[in-house]
Amino acid sequence: MSRTTAPLSDSACRSAKPTDRAYKLFDGDGLYLLVQPNGRKGWRLRYVKPDGKEGLTSFGNYPVISLADARRKRLEAKRLLAEGIDPVEKKQKAKADAAIKGRTFESIAMAWHKQMSTKWAPGHSKTVMSRLKTHVFPLLGARNIAELDTFDLLQPLEAIKLRGTIDVALRVQNYLQSIMREAKRSRLITANPAYDLEGSMKAPRVVHRPALPLSRLPELLVLIDTYHGRALTRLTVLLSLHVFVRSSELRFARWSEFDLKRGTWEIPDTRPALDGVPFSTRGTKMAGDIHLVPLSPQAAALLEQIHVLTGKFDLVFAGDAKPWKPMSENTVNSALRKMGFDTKNEICGHGFRSMACSALIESGLWSETAIERQMSHKERNNVRAAYIHKAEFIEERRLIMNWWSRYLEANRQEHVTPHEFANQTGANVTRLKTKRGATE
Repeated sequence: MSRTTAPLSDSACRSAKPTDRAYKLFDGDGLYLLVQPNGRKGWRLRYVKPDGKEGLTSFGNYPVISLADARRKRLEAKRLLAEGIDPVEKKQKAKADAAIKGRTFESIAMAWHKQMSTKWAPGHSKTVMSRLKTHVFPLLGARNIAELDTFDLLQPLEAIKLRGTIDVALRVQNYLQSIMREAKRSRLITANPAYDLEGSMKAPRVVHRPALPLSRLPELLVLIDTYHGRALTRLTVLLSLHVFVRSSELRFARWSEFDLKRGTWEIPDTRPALDGVPFSTRGTKMAGDIHLVPLSPQAAALLEQIHVLTGKFDLVFAGDAKPWKPMSENTVNSALRKMGFDTKNEICGHGFRSMACSALIESGLWSETAIERQMSHKERNNVRAAYIHKAEFIEERRLIMNWWSRYLEANRQEHVTPHEFANQTGANVTRLKTKRGATE
């Protein structure tokens, strides 16, 4: 009596862990999941060809190809075999026919990617290709692009959605729409089936990073000053509060970006890569631009103290054990937790940006454009952006950074509202602006 195989469950596929050697999880009727030592899981079907020889075909990787998808593909293969057709030979022939015409989805997508990469940063180009190879090509790569409909294009998106990565699904949806749009322009297809993908994926709800109310600034400053951890960590947290830049802008900073005599920090859009450090090329989010951070006297003084600790290294915020690598991305938040803050609900490092922005707006002293430029926010109105691109508002931004640092100092003993502090300093600011206008 032949032994029967218990069908697989999705949980068994999901929980299968890699070992030193590849192993198989059988679903029955020739279908099995091959678990590789590197953690990759791929579907395989062993079958008997019409000529009696043994055949083996691949259905793609799990979880991009779900258990239900693999079973459906097995059924399709069995139907072809019942008609005397080898599924592997059919797939190879279809791919060859489409390739002769230059119309496989993969060939069109690769051409699209090559063209778009001239406009993208290298890191982004690599990410797009990785997503296509992981999520799209296993399902659609060998298909003739003219045969694809909206349902076909939805399959990789639904597979990504099941994994819970809606943001990735939305990005892949954009790739598909762009690829199919280019195919229509090239007259490879007569109608764009990706048009109806719009609305199939809902963007995740935006969760704002926690930030303390400004009334708790005295508490925050006292806890930073009395922090008993690594000296560089304390200085980093305090500097981050004064300059309110993004985490990657701060963490990957090099000493060569600073001019402490002039009181400036120039953050490039791309930095030299650090071996073994993911995303180390990140600079400012404003692609193709340099974000200039005027340094207040207080920020410059903090950098002088940091220079004593890490000035002999390239990295400003060097790691403790490995100074050629930056400190951990969790350093600032970890320090805040040690101070007693809940970094999920009260305050996190990124929340310093919200606190600074709120104070600057509430002061009523500064133009919205100058504040947005200092926050390194990209102008969304393309026409307006064309006019203000070269307008750095650098003098006003230097006043902004000096005012913010003085505002922090004023809150060391007791809380002062931005409006109250603005009334104390507004006359000086107005006088400086008037003087600047007279010399222009």
